[in-house]
Amino acid sequence: MTMDNENDRPIDETSLSQQPTPAMTIPMDRPWERLGELADAGDSDALVEFVDSLSASDQALALSRLDGAHHKTVLTTMPAEDAAELLRHLSEIQAADLVESLSIPEAAAIVHEMPSDEQADLLGDLDEEQAAQILKALPKAEARAVRQLAAYSDDVAGGLLVREILRFDRSTTVAEVIAMLSENAEEFRDYDVQYAYLTDSDKRLVGVLPMRNLLFARRKDPVADIMIADPLSVRDTTPLDELIDFFDTHHFLGVPVVDAEGKLLGVVHRNAVDYEATRAAESDFLKSQGIIGGEELRTMPLWQRAKRRLSWLSINIVLNIGAAGVIAVYQDTLAKVIALAVFLPIISDMSGCSGNQAVAVSMRELSLGLVRPTEMMRVWLKEVSVGLINGAALGALVAIVAVIWDGNGYLGLVVGVALFFNTLVAVSIGGTVPLLLKRFGFDPAVASGPLLTTVTDMCGFFLVLGLATAMLDRLI
Repeated sequence: MTMDNENDRPIDETSLSQQPTPAMTIPMDRPWERLGELADAGDSDALVEFVDSLSASDQALALSRLDGAHHKTVLTTMPAEDAAELLRHLSEIQAADLVESLSIPEAAAIVHEMPSDEQADLLGDLDEEQAAQILKALPKAEARAVRQLAAYSDDVAGGLLVREILRFDRSTTVAEVIAMLSENAEEFRDYDVQYAYLTDSDKRLVGVLPMRNLLFARRKDPVADIMIADPLSVRDTTPLDELIDFFDTHHFLGVPVVDAEGKLLGVVHRNAVDYEATRAAESDFLKSQGIIGGEELRTMPLWQRAKRRLSWLSINIVLNIGAAGVIAVYQDTLAKVIALAVFLPIISDMSGCSGNQAVAVSMRELSLGLVRPTEMMRVWLKEVSVGLINGAALGALVAIVAVIWDGNGYLGLVVGVALFFNTLVAVSIGGTVPLLLKRFGFDPAVASGPLLTTVTDMCGFFLVLGLATAMLDRLI
């Protein structure tokens, strides 16, 4: 307890601690409102403290709910280093949208604080003119390094590496390394310093130095005496699937990347490969659902989102007209045996499910390098083997249902045989079309699903209605 100076009344300190503070006026389930308040107030320290108190998902949520003006205010109120850290927790498309709202000097200051791999990724997502202007505002050596990384695709080692590593000439002594680490402690603060990388006079990788080895080495000895010679490395052109295999096989946190001449370019970390693999899988899933471009967020402009979806939906209308045309041809049969209408969607859906399973397996094997695009016959035979079993089982089940429901054995025969053969068609298409598209340079994630759906619908309707027409006298 303490005493109030004016009235000499006792004051309960516990009750004081429970008084609402400005930070508590906004419910924490709506962090974007508090974020906007702090940005408007221009309180840099409070803003940074509040952002640090949020999880990565809450940071992304809070920023996505702010309007464009507040986006700029948040990023420019925070120190550039903290703004760069904030952008690291966002999706690439969100980060690019935020940076686009900034002036060139403001954007360049933030980009300067980012790791080299993230600099290249971010600038690659920006408008070309804006990216070029930001590069001009960066130090020349840094801009040159970013351009080199940006020249690589995101799914190869050169596009995933970081240049911020400890590298020394093999002739450097232990004492010199320790002195350089001490003198440049501020610069090396954000580096991964578990290992250093040793090169020869031509910058070629010759060894890896575990930093703990420095503790037990004599100061006058060259670091080449305590390095791991002939270390494993990967080429800058190594694709993502091979990097995934490498880290599955070796329990390393990172691997050095070299060019065709063996010169050390940087290091690819395991977490970067894991992130890119997840991102690629998410992109393929979105493409398979008809999201052109492979990424969409509801914070994107309305017309851009509508255009991306409509471009594929409009094509699907044309494809589905073909399936509807099959029904139109046999409309007389359908009118006479209305029970067929009950089973048409069942056969279409079940065949589509079987085909999508085959698509998923082919896509997975392609990504892992377990099958080549030229091995269509092998894949087809494997899928037909499964299709014969599953088609027979599914056909028998739907036939039994049809007989129990309608009491007509011939109706069960029609729908059962139709589902059996349509399952064979579905797994054949689902297994081989991704390979065919890959072979001719198309993205199998985009086209496999819609092609499968349309063809299986057409074949399923044709089989049911065609068989029903042939057996019409027994079905009426």
